[in-house]
Amino acid sequence: MLMIFSLIGVRLVDLQAHDGQHYQQLGLDQRVHSVTLAAERGSIFDRNGNDLALSVSRSSIWADPRMIDDAPGYAARLAPLVGVDAATLEGRFVQKNLGFVYIARQVEPEVERQVRALDLPGVGFVPESKRYYPASPLAAPLLGWVGIDNNGLGGLEVGAESVLAGKAGHMRVEQDARGRNLPDGERRVRPAERGSDLVLTIDESLQFEAERVLTEEVDLARAKGGTVVIADVRTGDILAMASVDGAITDVPAHPAYAGSNNRPLTDVFEPGSTAKVVTIAAALEAGLISPSTVLEVPSRIEVDGEEYADVKSHPTAMTVADIVRESSNVGTILIARTLGEERFDAALRSFGFGSSTGLGFPGEASGILLPLDEYNATSLASMPIGSGIAVTAMQMLDVYLTIANDGVARTPRLIAAAIDADGERHEAKLGDTRRVVSVETARAMQVLLEAVVAGGTGTKAQIVGYKVAGKTGTARKPPYDTPPYKYVASFAGFAPADSPHLAAIVVLDEPSNNYSGGQVAAPVFARIMQHALAVEHVPASA
Repeated sequence: MLMIFSLIGVRLVDLQAHDGQHYQQLGLDQRVHSVTLAAERGSIFDRNGNDLALSVSRSSIWADPRMIDDAPGYAARLAPLVGVDAATLEGRFVQKNLGFVYIARQVEPEVERQVRALDLPGVGFVPESKRYYPASPLAAPLLGWVGIDNNGLGGLEVGAESVLAGKAGHMRVEQDARGRNLPDGERRVRPAERGSDLVLTIDESLQFEAERVLTEEVDLARAKGGTVVIADVRTGDILAMASVDGAITDVPAHPAYAGSNNRPLTDVFEPGSTAKVVTIAAALEAGLISPSTVLEVPSRIEVDGEEYADVKSHPTAMTVADIVRESSNVGTILIARTLGEERFDAALRSFGFGSSTGLGFPGEASGILLPLDEYNATSLASMPIGSGIAVTAMQMLDVYLTIANDGVARTPRLIAAAIDADGERHEAKLGDTRRVVSVETARAMQVLLEAVVAGGTGTKAQIVGYKVAGKTGTARKPPYDTPPYKYVASFAGFAPADSPHLAAIVVLDEPSNNYSGGQVAAPVFARIMQHALAVEHVPASA
């Protein structure tokens, strides 16, 4: 017996003398928990300070499986409160090798209150923030979305991640056997740093009206979808950028959801006749034509075995103004021939085709544009009339912004400013500029495009009290020769034509009732632009 007590005594001395530090650390490891503190994500406002995206404080609930003896019982009591099935929770609670597992993230205050009332040992709470979009689904594809860890996953949320995200903090806290914080226990906190806010150039009211009108018109035209962009001619600021999905079985036409592409920037289409302005402007700039130049324009021509024809009958003798006003395919092709391939290709690239707009939006497309050395026998026939090239709606609008801005292209802008955690506002500079065509050429084009709306193919874009300039576009989608044919109808223009202030583009994808841009897209432009001019307090034309 004496020997036994002696051995026990020796072991106790050994534990205290040699293993004490080890077991002290084990005990501390069981009582101390380290938790990452998510940074509050910066808010997103429209240009007037209206909330588009913001973060609110919420608690996440976690557990220490080492302190849970009755995993099924815990799971059964928590599951109906937190909305996670009991089997999933039990699977987390039996992981005895872990000291931290989530029960539920970013729960509402009432859920937190009910779980706290259970007073379950080993269950704790950690502060987090949750993303809300107060006007959802307004501008949803543009704003994007975040994941459960508040990291941007789409749209501006991911594009401006470095500004919005902030910096995560860290909390190390010591707790008793029931999971309660020890008043005198170890507690170290490195606070999270909040992200900066973003102020967009978007105007909430214009965005709402653009989506509302576009939804109505997409539904009326029985279109697959539609897009609209409105921009300020002088600054390049984008005031509205909308995408709408057409109706499908049991789901009416509606503004696109957050998971959708921000189509004005990501999706490309053959623009059709809206692209003719590039050919005409380049030929004017080169001094090859003037608005009054008369050309002999047959109703159809054949190029390398392929026929190109005009939709409407017309006299053979046409001025350049006639060709633009009546949207003559043949006349435009003849003008392109006077330019030649090199000058035509240079004009396309100078207006921005084949390159992204410089917005830096995630997934923005550069469009499709043949390299000059890959032109074929029909390239100088198809491309001048907007076939055989593909652009985004924003690229096409950039052309009209340049014409309206007296020949100067300006990189568009979506973000007006950032506001840091101290509340200091940092203005974003306006986009860079470059001259594309002369003032004289741009103003000649303004007059030509005004005539399109006054008495040509774009009369349905007229707005009472304002002179409007613009161009219609109607393009068949591939496959071109296999019925049933599908079309893209569009209208791009600006107003007032005599003192341009706003420009906009409307694109309807696969309208079914009528596929002509002048018939289905121009009226949408008129409705949306009329509202925008009123919001901007733009004086009526003289």
